[in-house]
Amino acid sequence: MKILTVIGARPQFIKAAVVSRAFREHRPDVQELLVHTGQHYDANMSDVFFDELKIPRPAHNLGIGGGTHGQNTGRMLEKLEELMLLEKPDWVLVYGDTDSTLAGALAASKLHIKVAHVEAGLRSFNRRMPEEINRILADHVSTLLFAPTRLAVKNLRDEGVPSEKIHPVGDVMCDAAVFYKQHARKPIWFDSLCLDIDKFVLCTVHRAENTDDPDRMRGIFQGLEKSGIPVVLPLHPRTRAKLKQMNLVLPSNVHGVDPVGYLEMIWLEANCRLVATDSGGVQKEAYFNKKYCVTLREETEWIELVEAGLNDVVGSNPEKIAEALQSGRKFLSESYLYGSGQAAEQIIARLVKTVEVKTVADRISQD
Repeated sequence: MKILTVIGARPQFIKAAVVSRAFREHRPDVQELLVHTGQHYDANMSDVFFDELKIPRPAHNLGIGGGTHGQNTGRMLEKLEELMLLEKPDWVLVYGDTDSTLAGALAASKLHIKVAHVEAGLRSFNRRMPEEINRILADHVSTLLFAPTRLAVKNLRDEGVPSEKIHPVGDVMCDAAVFYKQHARKPIWFDSLCLDIDKFVLCTVHRAENTDDPDRMRGIFQGLEKSGIPVVLPLHPRTRAKLKQMNLVLPSNVHGVDPVGYLEMIWLEANCRLVATDSGGVQKEAYFNKKYCVTLREETEWIELVEAGLNDVVGSNPEKIAEALQSGRKFLSESYLYGSGQAAEQIIARLVKTVEVKTVADRISQD
């Protein structure tokens, strides 16, 4: 069996690392080809993850990134179609909700290649978000949908997706948290900031809904400043460029640093006071590291975290941001919202079983 895995952004590298390792350990007979679209082209945002997470180097790198959503998706579609016709995979495996996800799912479905979507069924119910459109369309052209939560399963059923396509397996990010926590690494620059453990806020800002809106950007950084709490802000390349374009200067309590690797991010999450972010993945990483999360958006696809009292969705309102950061709320939960850390094994078992069932059916029909 040959699987073509399409990845292009930081969260997907982490998820693919988990599943790729499970393939190598449990099904070495399966050939997996990693395809990096190039969506994240900054070395600190891309190459470092392959090195740290021990992911095999991609068999193909499309080198596509830096354009608009339409430009990126269109160019990826063209290149991925050519590649799929060449490689003839049994499955195309896509993750999450990026332009790479959508391009991989569309290219495969138009070629009648089976698509498996990991992290299926998530909904923010805000269709102004490019990620929401990506995840909805990817779900509805996929053959197998691996849902991380009960709510994700419900969302898919509510949209009329046949039950036989939906498989609740838990979240591969939980697998990653369990495996990589022991390898967490303190950034070499951390001590130079003279910050105390558990006394700083870890913040990330990269979503287009924030970085493309000067009012929202001002509101977020005003809120960080009003809190008076030291903030560590790994700066996504897009965020850094937008700050310069908008002539926004970081407040004195906000320490802007270069993008960090995953192992460094785990260390920062484990040692911060709480997390403030507009990232879907970082919201979950905060949960896995038992840190309260303040979400810098108007909604979240991780509604179960809000319902559990572990996530405060505050948008870009400065007063709400400052209040949430100053609240001193603690993580109070022993729940297992995202499975037990064995999602990858379940995904592989289902993929292999589906191929084996089809193979038997083909033999019967031929006889």
